[in-house]
Amino acid sequence: MRFPRTRVARVAERRTKERTLAVVVLAAGKGERLRSSTPKVLHPICGRPALWHALRAVRGARPDRLVVVVGHGADRVREAIGSWGVVPPPRFVVQAELLGTGHAVLAAERAVGRVDDVLVVGGDYDPVTDADVRALLRLHRRSGAAATIATADLDRPGAYGRVVREGERLVRIVEHADATAAERRIREVALLVAVFRREDLYRALPLVGRDNRQREHYLTDVVPILLDKGERVSALPVDTGGAMGLNARGGLAALTRVVRRRIVDRHLKAGVTIVDPDATYIDVDVRIGRDSVIGPMTFLEGSTRIGPGCRIGPGARVRDAVVGEGSAIEFAVVEGARIGRRVQVGPFARVRPGTRLADDVVVGSFVEVKNSSIGAGSKVPHLSYVGDATVGRRTNIGAANVTANWDGYEKHRTVIGDDVRTGSDTIMVAPVRIGSGAVTGAGSVITKDVPAGALAIERAEQRVVRGYRARKDAARSKDRR
Repeated sequence: MRFPRTRVARVAERRTKERTLAVVVLAAGKGERLRSSTPKVLHPICGRPALWHALRAVRGARPDRLVVVVGHGADRVREAIGSWGVVPPPRFVVQAELLGTGHAVLAAERAVGRVDDVLVVGGDYDPVTDADVRALLRLHRRSGAAATIATADLDRPGAYGRVVREGERLVRIVEHADATAAERRIREVALLVAVFRREDLYRALPLVGRDNRQREHYLTDVVPILLDKGERVSALPVDTGGAMGLNARGGLAALTRVVRRRIVDRHLKAGVTIVDPDATYIDVDVRIGRDSVIGPMTFLEGSTRIGPGCRIGPGARVRDAVVGEGSAIEFAVVEGARIGRRVQVGPFARVRPGTRLADDVVVGSFVEVKNSSIGAGSKVPHLSYVGDATVGRRTNIGAANVTANWDGYEKHRTVIGDDVRTGSDTIMVAPVRIGSGAVTGAGSVITKDVPAGALAIERAEQRVVRGYRARKDAARSKDRR
């Protein structure tokens, strides 16, 4: 993940005389209410961990330093961030005792260095966008505030800290556990997204006590300290879609809904038709071409790429796949495959990893293809299994065909040439080769290579026993007596 130098960021930097910035990401929490062995910040939201989304939100700020405070599951958090290619490289600080957000930011003081401003965000991701973060920085620097916090109005504020005002003036932020009944009726809450002048922040943090029900050092307690000193504290309302961080499973579900809707809206604006946005699930890394139509109950996951003019769904799951222009996938599962142009998959088909379908291929009803290459214009219309096979061009695989690829110990490949026609219920016992233009008879078990243009039939001669049914019925009746 990189922090691109956007035009908006460049303008903001010029206007603020290149003030330096450190971002501190708080990723040490246990998330006990999640009841999970997975660290809180690594719970997935639309295909990426919450921490990934938090880092993405701050990329437009172009920080000079990035500090990540870790604690619970520290090794797993470090490993995850290392796999994302984050720039600038993060400095990790261990919060040995989990004594609250204020304590975590204080632990990061040395790693932050001598910057002008410090942006603090929660790794469990209050759903702000990179545009929100840039707006927060602009407000902070233009207003000359010592601190600027992001706030949101929630219909159900729950356990989040309330923003207490006198008129329009912000006077303090009170945590839910310490709030009065009147304060708990306030709908404006503070997000764990705030920017501070570094000097003011680290002068105030040692004054923050633990005289509260949680016995923690709250970062929000810096606000009244700054106000008492006559400093200005600004607030920027943002739209979080009614959701906040993932403190519990219900919060995770609410947060996922917000992110999912934003992803859907982005694709709608880009020219994709999504028939039912509330019944469509698209991961954050998925790309979809213009004029594609996504049907209900469709799951597009991982690094999937859908070309223009495709029709995906209803009832499809596509993961880590590439789908070419004009292809259709209906009531099917496609994983780790590359699909060409004008390909039809489904209904009720499964295309497994390692598969490559060339242009104009048909994979029809109740067909499974695994680790196979199928050439342009070939068809596997119904009721077949093609595994560990190479199929040429314009070949037709008959109904109920099987490439028997496993001998009980190892997998073997089947090679089928161009313009081949296999009869219904043909079993090809790998390793075996069927030459171009060859034909197999229905019901054959092919165990030997078939030359090009040949017909291969493997059947016992049919035997007809006349009068069998009458004799059998009579014998059964006699036995019952």
